[in-house]
Order: sequence, then C-alpha cells, then structure tokens
Amino acid sequence: MLTIDGSTGEGGGQILRTGLSLSMITGQPVTIERIRARRPKPGLMRQHLACVLAAQAVSGAQVSGAELGSQTLVFEPGALRPGEHRFAVGSAGSCLLVLQTVLPALMLADAPSQISLSGGTHNPLAPNFHFIERAFLPQLARMGAAVGLSLRRHGFYPAGGGEMLAAIEPAVGGLRPFDLMERGAPRESFAESLVAAVPRRVAERELAALGDALGWSGEQLRIPNVRQNEGPGNALMLTLAHEHVTEVFTSLGERALSSEQVAARLLREVRAHQGSTAAVGPHLADQLALPAALAVHRSGRAMAYTCSEATEHLRSNLAVIQRFLPLRI
Repeated sequence: MLTIDGSTGEGGGQILRTGLSLSMITGQPVTIERIRARRPKPGLMRQHLACVLAAQAVSGAQVSGAELGSQTLVFEPGALRPGEHRFAVGSAGSCLLVLQTVLPALMLADAPSQISLSGGTHNPLAPNFHFIERAFLPQLARMGAAVGLSLRRHGFYPAGGGEMLAAIEPAVGGLRPFDLMERGAPRESFAESLVAAVPRRVAERELAALGDALGWSGEQLRIPNVRQNEGPGNALMLTLAHEHVTEVFTSLGERALSSEQVAARLLREVRAHQGSTAAVGPHLADQLALPAALAVHRSGRAMAYTCSEATEHLRSNLAVIQRFLPLRI
C-alpha cells in the first residue's frame, strides 16, 4: 500500500486525480490522506467524489472513504473495465476533471471506451471542453491515442447541466514519447465569446476590447450559437494555433466584472504567453505531464517539452507521478 499526503505541495484535487489514475494503471493500491487539507473546505467535494466513483467503476476497485467531506481514501484497483460508462458529477463540478481521472487508464486498456459525462463543461479552476479538445487531445494523438470529444450541451458554473461524450481508442503498444520544444509557425488565431441567457452586447463588448488590443477584426472575432437554455453563462476564449501546438485561453464572465475587465484578464494571460518562446503554457504543461511520463515509462526513451512556467500545480503533479513510476523528471 502506497501512502500519499494530499496536503503537500499545491495540496489540491490534482494529487487525488493523478493518484487514482496511476493506481489504476500500475495496480498499486494507494491511501491518500489529508485530502485537500489546505482548502477552505477540505476533503472530498462532489466533483472529487465523482472522480473517485468513476475510477472505481473503470477499475473494479475496492474503496473506503468515498463520501463527501472525507479526508482519507483507500483505493485498491482491480482489472480495467473498458467499454461504455456514464458519469454524472451531480452539480456544476467539472466533467473534464472526471474525464482526466479515467482517461490515462482507458488509453492503455485493451479495448475502446465510450464515456458519457454530465456536469460543468466551462468551469473556473479547471480545463474546459475547448481547451481539452483543441490543445490537449492533438498532443495525445501524437503519442498514439485517439480520443474524440462531442459537446452535447454547455454547462456553466454555477448551474451546470452540461453534457459531453468521449470516444477513446487505446494506444496500440502504449503511448509513444516525442519532443515538443517549440510552437512552430503560426497557423490561425481567433477569439470567441460564448453567451447563454446573457445579452449579446456582453459578447460584442468583450470581443471589441480584444480586437482593439490585438488588432483583430472580422472572422477573428466570433460569437458562436449557444442555446439560451444552457445558461446563464459567459466564456471568452482565445485560440492560438501553431504548427506543433495549439493553446486556448479562457476568461469566464462574472456578475461583478464588466466585459472589458473579462477581456483584460484574458489579455494578461495571452500577453504572458506571447512574451515566452516556450512550446506550451503552464496549463498544457500540467496536462502533458502524466501521459508523457507513461510514454517514457513504457518505451524507456526520454521525452522533453518546454513550458513558460512550472507552476506549483505542475510540481505537485510530478511529485505524485514519481511516487508510482521509477522516473527522473
């Protein structure tokens, strides 16, 4: 039994999710103590419990401590169970974080899987649907795993109600490492404002602020069609596609923020990225850590990528990975 202190480093839910993923993949039983101890509401919240229950369903695990507020979890995995699964967060908690928990194991299973998820698709402090689809999944495809996403319904915080599907074709022979040292030539750049049950002028003002700051106009500034009964919600997104990597930046609208403030918050993140020559930004660097480690572990060959910032979130993720896999990172 491996024991992990969930309060170390960044001390958030990523320690739990990575621990569950690697326990399923390696077959190593794990006890995670002091889960989210540094958070205002420590222990398992609804979306974290959804991750635990999804991991249990996919691996046939024996689990104790799987209840709201629990700060200690014992997880003893069984054999992987690829196939059709349906997971509901039961709140506006992130669907993508549940997918993040089970995806690494299902990418290495011996059969395809189809996962139906409901909850939040565009949440604060979590990767959103478009980031995973455009930025992360193309990098997994380079490693040999084919994952397709389909968005059935947007789910904005705090209402939730989003629905999405994931089709997972495992990597034959395991994931393959590759180096990602530069972005390559620019291919496409555009911004989108999603508005549901929010006045259209909010999107127009957000995009106008971005256009003025970046010198963008016309087709680079888009307001996609979103069903109004999927709201209320607003997400301002900016996509930068390069030859080797695509990045998606998001700023979520809030009642207390003007459209111009939402755009300014997004611009700060974009400017920081443009001021770096690294291949990936801090969020994509974090997403790549586990599949990169699995690819290196299987093949015995090194993999390298450059990132603009090594966050505490990334360092905590790497620390958990090195508890399960004999790697030097």
